Amino acid sequence: MTTQTLAPEAASAPSDLSNASRNRLVIGLLLTSTFVVFLNETIMSVAIPHLMTDLGVTASAAQWLTTAFLLTMAVVIPITGFLLQRLNTRPIFTLAMSIFSAGTLICAVSPGLELLVTGRVIQAIGTAIMMPLLMTTVMTLVPPAERGKTMGNISIVISVAPALGPTIGGFILNNLDWRWMFILVLPIALGALALGRAKMVNVTTPRYAPLDILSVIISALAFGGLVYGLSSLGEGAAHPESQLVPAWVPVAIGLVAMVVFVLRQLQLQKSDRALLDLRTFASSNYAVAVLTMAVAMMALFGTVILLPIYTVNVLGLDTLQTGLLLLPGGLIMGLLAPTVGRLYDKFGTRPLLVPGTIIVSAVLWMLTLVDQYTSVWAVLAGHIIISFGLALVFTPLFTASLSSVPPKLYSHGSAILGSVQQIAGAAGVALFVAVMTIQTAGLAAAGATPVDALAAGVRGGFLCGAVISLFAVVASFFVKKPPADPSMPAMGH
Repeated sequence: MTTQTLAPEAASAPSDLSNASRNRLVIGLLLTSTFVVFLNETIMSVAIPHLMTDLGVTASAAQWLTTAFLLTMAVVIPITGFLLQRLNTRPIFTLAMSIFSAGTLICAVSPGLELLVTGRVIQAIGTAIMMPLLMTTVMTLVPPAERGKTMGNISIVISVAPALGPTIGGFILNNLDWRWMFILVLPIALGALALGRAKMVNVTTPRYAPLDILSVIISALAFGGLVYGLSSLGEGAAHPESQLVPAWVPVAIGLVAMVVFVLRQLQLQKSDRALLDLRTFASSNYAVAVLTMAVAMMALFGTVILLPIYTVNVLGLDTLQTGLLLLPGGLIMGLLAPTVGRLYDKFGTRPLLVPGTIIVSAVLWMLTLVDQYTSVWAVLAGHIIISFGLALVFTPLFTASLSSVPPKLYSHGSAILGSVQQIAGAAGVALFVAVMTIQTAGLAAAGATPVDALAAGVRGGFLCGAVISLFAVVASFFVKKPPADPSMPAMGH
């Protein structure tokens, strides 16, 4: 059987050494490329104040560099389920990395904000395709007994790239022109593209999948409206006069469109024509794992946005020092990920997930006590401990969720998981920042010093995260390790 005609069911259990070697090569190429696109996503996180000065733009205008990226991701990810069914591994990889490289080049030569935002949108299209492609390919190629270990390697990408991004971004902004953030990424992206074109092989069989254009339009309104509205909430709390439309308007449009989208998918999936097949949620284990993932992503993204605000504006660190402060936690999360994956394969979900969510929740509750006198070392220790907890959370959730759906729904399960991550991340940022901003403004109006007011606002934001994290702790007891055959009942560990 040739690689071009290899069915997903056959690919799930490679029978000879050449297949095993081929699978390792394909997954390795996808991991490397996904690392590059994730690094690019987070390298911008410390750049907004610098770009405001260099480009002479307002905070609300510069924020579009992040908002447009998230918005594009939210719109494109639901379509990836269709793309992964219609296209084979090699062409879809080439498409994703070519689009990403083109966007990176545009950013590197941008003279101003408008073209830079355009480049970020193009980058986001490529980024949105890569993660579901990696997840679906791993689920297709890796036998259930080894998935935890491989998902651990994916968790390295998800944790180390965001940790390195702010540090590299801070170093570049302290020493070089901001365009070097893209100039340095471009040759790596082009190298991954060239290597993939030369070495990538097709490991799945494309099949006919109809594209419902109306579903695409409704999904853009639903996912795009929610992400844009939630991303605008924090900015609106700080600068309501800067918003053309109140943040609740796109959120309301997004919620209505989401209801319409779900109803249409339920109708279309009866004839296998859904853009996102919601039969993935027929598995209660998948549903609970996705819910737990959403809560974890809200806590993670909210913490990632609040900690730099706190360290720079309350503790007085610069962007490079802040990046270095957050680096050990991200590296520890990455280094632990393969071990966590092997432990998952051996012991299952709950022995990892339950203590992981408890650790994350405990640190968030401790962060509700920070003020301007808190030691930098205490913040560093807290970030390392919460990173350890998240390392115990993400690999089991990724593996348990996608292993709970039938192989024919892997592409839909990956796309739904990616969409939920984007919306949950935007919601976490919106909630944390909005609470912080409202509380800071209230105390400042009451006569508190700016630093005291901001420290109290940060504590309020972390209190939100701490309360939300309790839901993840409860949900973690209900996520089980799926059996090798998704049609069988899940195991209770």
